[in-house]
Amino acid sequence: MPSPREAPSHLQEKMDEVREAVDKTIERLLPHTDLPEAPLFEAMRYGTLNGGKRLRPFLLMQSARLFNVDPKRARRVAAALELVHCYSLIHDDLPAMDNADTRRGKPAVHRAYNEATAILAGDALLTLAFEVLSDPETHEDPRVRCELVTALARAAGGHGMCGGQMLDLIGEREEFDLGTLSRLQRMKTGALFEFACEAGAIIGKGNEPHKKALRNYARDLGLAFQVTDDILDVEADPKLTGKPANQDGEAGKTTFVTAMGKEQAKMRAEMLVQQAVRHLHLFENRAEMLKVLALYVLERRA
Repeated sequence: MPSPREAPSHLQEKMDEVREAVDKTIERLLPHTDLPEAPLFEAMRYGTLNGGKRLRPFLLMQSARLFNVDPKRARRVAAALELVHCYSLIHDDLPAMDNADTRRGKPAVHRAYNEATAILAGDALLTLAFEVLSDPETHEDPRVRCELVTALARAAGGHGMCGGQMLDLIGEREEFDLGTLSRLQRMKTGALFEFACEAGAIIGKGNEPHKKALRNYARDLGLAFQVTDDILDVEADPKLTGKPANQDGEAGKTTFVTAMGKEQAKMRAEMLVQQAVRHLHLFENRAEMLKVLALYVLERRA
């Protein structure tokens, strides 16, 4: 298995390929229009095609490869997932939420347009995602489409991402212990990671042990990702991250760094990555890229 320091150059090429392919799919789903409501679609395009690593689509595409899924089908599901992720970023940046002026080094959607348009753009991206998943073009088997819709709805809703965001807002007023903080991040960040990995098995009609292994991998990877995100919040150059430094600390939120200290947080991230890799033993060498990605999480700088 490659060491973390060997991973980025090998990984970046593969991630760039996925980003380009998924962006093309999103562009087809969000064509330019000259209708009177064009500003809404412009804001949707701005919020989705304005950079980003496309990490969740990469996880989905790699998990789909384990089951020999048609890449076109996988790209559509990956695009739907990214639409949900981008909707969440648009809403997170709003003054009522994180009140962030920038995203990916550029003005946030509510700054580039206005708050009302940003809210509508997020709503439209969320609903478009489920339109894509329920379309027969995504999969000819209606049971597969229903399972995808159910899984993404669960990951994005009150018991997943939205519930995690609610806890995040509460965290501005209350100090969380480590257990509550971990639960928050499993919901807010980890739930979409889990969908990304499990979706490949759903499209490919994998069995339950395979789905469970991918969910467990994603759960540990998602938490490791958030721990390193908290470390980057205090360590990284804003020019690389595209957002202000120490944003969570200034908001008074409990983070893994404030709860554990930076060195303990780094140790926690490393332990989680090791656990994540162990969950992939069922797939042997076929999951090598997922292992490499887990290692890279420890090394990322943005």
